[in-house]
Amino acid sequence: MGNIVAIVGRPNVGKSTLFNRLTKSRRAIVNDQAGTTRDRQYGKSEWNGREFSVIDTGGWVVNSDDIFEEEIKKHVVLAVEEADVVLFVVDVQNGVTDFDNEVASILRRTKKPVIVVTNKADTFDWQFNAAEFYSLGLGDPFLVSAINGLGTGELLDHLTELLGPAVEPEDIDVELPRFAVVGRPNAGKSSIVNAFVGEDRTIVTDIPGTTRDSIYTRFNKFGHDFYLVDTAGIRKKAKVHEDLEYYSVVRSIRAIENSDVCILMVDATRGIESQDMNIFSLIQKNRKGLVVAVNKWDLIPNKESNDTKKFEDTIRERFAPFVDFPIVFTSAVTKQRILKVVDLAVEVFQNKKKKVPTAKLNEYLLPLIENYPPPALKGKYIKIKYITQLPDTQVPTFIFFANLPQYVKDPYKRFLENKIRAKWGFTGTPIQIFIRQK
Repeated sequence: MGNIVAIVGRPNVGKSTLFNRLTKSRRAIVNDQAGTTRDRQYGKSEWNGREFSVIDTGGWVVNSDDIFEEEIKKHVVLAVEEADVVLFVVDVQNGVTDFDNEVASILRRTKKPVIVVTNKADTFDWQFNAAEFYSLGLGDPFLVSAINGLGTGELLDHLTELLGPAVEPEDIDVELPRFAVVGRPNAGKSSIVNAFVGEDRTIVTDIPGTTRDSIYTRFNKFGHDFYLVDTAGIRKKAKVHEDLEYYSVVRSIRAIENSDVCILMVDATRGIESQDMNIFSLIQKNRKGLVVAVNKWDLIPNKESNDTKKFEDTIRERFAPFVDFPIVFTSAVTKQRILKVVDLAVEVFQNKKKKVPTAKLNEYLLPLIENYPPPALKGKYIKIKYITQLPDTQVPTFIFFANLPQYVKDPYKRFLENKIRAKWGFTGTPIQIFIRQK
């Protein structure tokens, strides 16, 4: 099952730097000015074979101290409610501040594991200052430097221990596909799920997962048999109003991680927005199959014959370089083409499981590679001599054996991927290409 790690703390303690370190990216903007992070960042991390999602909960400071305190409390409460482990980042060079104590007072009331991360320990000389943070009452502080990596290995070792082993819910048929309906608020997720299962509840069985993880609803009609993945703990409206965007993305993370194929709902009346891009990015990072369902198509006035083509082109342009996924225009209210959504999701799942015999791979690709070889680099000519598909992988994974694998660059890998897709039709599923030494 998926795990979520939230990074909390007051502004300018290095939360975004730690986020970039854990996710091996530079997605979060880092600056000395407090409050640089205004949009939450969502990323994927892996350590010792364990994968988990990381959320940088950075808010921003408004000139009023009261609003500052309110914003910190809000972000910490949200993170604590949804995360599996909380990283409480503090600044070892500044010591314990009033705002640190404010955050700590909230974290002490939770039953979630909390790790105190004393950041900015750029040299070991700062280790003597870390003892001050025992006063927060949250256990041993971990001395790290997010900017140069000092101590982050020990932190990650402890973090993965707290996450515990990956557990599958009981009574789940692992052979059946799992489809998650995800998307930003008001895109029509609930409506389409109701349209899928609301006609005859007697053939739908609810199988709950763990408390905060996903719920699996068995769908068994129209010749299909699969689980719809939904997230547990849908909150009352009184609690959701605090931060609808945060809840929707966190729920999407859990649903995505526990699914095989994601049905990404896009609101036709609003087009592609930044949160659609965030959720698409999460689907890609988790290497899940994708079907894009453009909902509320019935609300578009004065449609012309080429409107669907224009909308499709816009979606693929925004989601590039991954463009080989099905798009269906639907309406959850009128139930227009909702069965087509299910058909496509089943097709994408089958594509994820597709295996191409080694003989056919070599027979088709080797002559093609001979005619269009990888570009020579530094006078070195690259020869690819053998191709095979790895068995039992999450997504179709192909190994190309070459004499100089380090010289094969990403553009040529995309060329190979496109040729595989064109020949064997892996629509909707990511493909992994690896070049190895012959």
